[in-house]
Amino acid sequence: MMQREEAYKLLKKHLKNKNLLKHCLTVEAVMGRLAEHFGEDKNAWSVAGLLHDIDYEKTKDNPEQHSLVGAEMLREEGLPEELIYAIKVHNDYHGLARNSKLDKALYATDPLTGLIVAAALIRPEKKLSIVDVEFLLNRFDENSFARGARRDVIASCEELDLTLEEFMALGLEAMKGISNELGL
Repeated sequence: MMQREEAYKLLKKHLKNKNLLKHCLTVEAVMGRLAEHFGEDKNAWSVAGLLHDIDYEKTKDNPEQHSLVGAEMLREEGLPEELIYAIKVHNDYHGLARNSKLDKALYATDPLTGLIVAAALIRPEKKLSIVDVEFLLNRFDENSFARGARRDVIASCEELDLTLEEFMALGLEAMKGISNELGL
């Protein structure tokens, strides 16, 4: 299994956009926290989160290819098939079934991180430390807020037997833990 440092080097080789790299770091952090919560392999879940958008700069104009190209790249790197499948499944364009906890967690986490970042950025302080779950829940119901953060996908956290509030709390906790790296 690939370790974090090797995965991060691989990611930086394929992604140059700083905001996209930060997004991958947020998904990594939340996936690691979810792995702890569920008693799963933290390194594996974190690496899946870190690498989930590895092909984004290559496929951004072809959403039907996003995650399929990444899956092939990661297969060549020897990543386990369950991680590769979870990465493919996070793009629901492909209509693949979310079978494992890992699949369901990565799918729901991807847009949650965008919602949390947007919530920090609309505050005058622009800091994650100011954001709480109540604030997130209120913004969640505002369709005009963070439009790209698909509410239906975030709400799929129920497939993990987590309430929206629990899911947001775990995600926020994880992202606050890397706030310095994110500049938030």
